[in-house]
Amino acid sequence: MATTAFERVQTARHPDRPYAMDLFQTLFTDFVEIHGDRRFADDPAMITGFARLDGTEVCVIGQQKGRDINERRHRNFAMSKPEGYRKALRMMNMAEKFGRPIITIIDTPGAYPGIDAEERGQAEAIAFNLREMAGLKVPIVVVVLGEGGSGGALAIGIGDRVLMMENAVYSVITPEGCAAILWKDAGRAPDAAEGLKLTADNLKKFDIIDEIVPEPEPWTVPSDSDKKSQKTYDNILASLKKSLLRELKTLSSLDTKTLLDERYEKFRKMGEWV
Repeated sequence: MATTAFERVQTARHPDRPYAMDLFQTLFTDFVEIHGDRRFADDPAMITGFARLDGTEVCVIGQQKGRDINERRHRNFAMSKPEGYRKALRMMNMAEKFGRPIITIIDTPGAYPGIDAEERGQAEAIAFNLREMAGLKVPIVVVVLGEGGSGGALAIGIGDRVLMMENAVYSVITPEGCAAILWKDAGRAPDAAEGLKLTADNLKKFDIIDEIVPEPEPWTVPSDSDKKSQKTYDNILASLKKSLLRELKTLSSLDTKTLLDERYEKFRKMGEWV
């Protein structure tokens, strides 16, 4: 089991760890994917669609990495471009129109920093999502599944409840990037990881997240013949499902004004100096 902050980073990045599509196919039922932002293109790094969670109709949004090099290139290593964030917002607006709760799955090293993304308004797309998510009139539950990197994660991370897997990480910058800036040495990433306080236990203490979903054993996508791995996968999945259903039930009982007021207060109090 991971013990240091940097070991958690490495666990969160492990290629055998479940990705958003794994959850859409096992945690949810009747998943129907929605493509395109209706402005430029479809972004395979961001997956959106309609689904059911134990019979409850929801809209789901997730960042998708790849298992092999070809899929990683196709998914752009889960680094979305502006069309990805605009597709996510299109899905959120449909969720509000049809009165469906939103569940987002965060797993990205960050937004794509390429010149083509900048030309199409990467920063504006992220900022617009932050503003619009703050005012959506349906419940939003966020799950930090693996890596939660910077604005690329936050663009789908404004939620009424933020759940985080025990071995996930959530930070304004990668440890390697932080070490390169501070010490001009990416090799000091373990030191940076400790200072960034990016683990679930630290973020819970600072009220950045609301709940930690335990991972008593390594959580990996099971092979057909590995019964032990399958049992572990199913147990952690069941724990996540229970948390999601509980939060959706609680949030759905709130009137719109209370929902929006509590969401506003949740994010306004972050970073307060006491």
